[in-house]
Amino acid sequence: MINPSDWFYTWFDSPYYHLLYKNRDAKEAQRFMDNLLNHLRPKPTCKLMDLACGKGRHAIYLNKKGYDVTGLDLSEKSIAFAKQFENERLHFFVHDMREVFQPEAFDFIFNLFTSFGYFDADYENVITLRAITDTLKPKGKLVIDFMNTQRVINRLVAKETKEVEGITFHITRKVEAGFILKTIRFEDKGQPYEFIERVRALRYHEFMEYFQMTQLRLAGVYGDYSLGPYDPEKSERMIFILKK
Repeated sequence: MINPSDWFYTWFDSPYYHLLYKNRDAKEAQRFMDNLLNHLRPKPTCKLMDLACGKGRHAIYLNKKGYDVTGLDLSEKSIAFAKQFENERLHFFVHDMREVFQPEAFDFIFNLFTSFGYFDADYENVITLRAITDTLKPKGKLVIDFMNTQRVINRLVAKETKEVEGITFHITRKVEAGFILKTIRFEDKGQPYEFIERVRALRYHEFMEYFQMTQLRLAGVYGDYSLGPYDPEKSERMIFILKK
């Protein structure tokens, strides 16, 4: 299923991706993980997966909390970096989320920080959810943390310039053909670069249709990293807790 021309295959493996986003709020992310753990209360024996784990920051944090954690990501470079932190209860693998990893092997799967909806074809999102469902143990739970799409579109910043370590990133955003497109242009050492992020502009009702098709039952939906109630107009996030 891997197509090297897919935008996420090249961009997520680029050092410029990690440079542009290097100042993401690690403390906020850890608070979110703590809130999820307090809410879900996994037993110490549970097996956890961080799906689309990047360089493994959140998987490492979950492992430090005492859990057996597996991190999966399509980016070979990110997984190569994460592997230095492996131990008996922490492992990382290059993997395409559209494929089953290990049948019925995990109690909890986390798909966080809008790491969904990358694919060109809508049906691939359903294929992804079916693969996740098959990877979950019976009665296992899935957490999908996605942007609140309507709020993002309403507040879309069309143009932005950001300087990081001497590189000036010129960022444009628009909604096109059902996707939110972010174009990132910059020069480094006289060489011009352009990358595009494409995330499907999925609304709440579309997720509900996906969940119905993949026999995932909604156990709760929250609107922020404190797990406050979801408000379609005001919430920053759509955080779905699903049960197989």
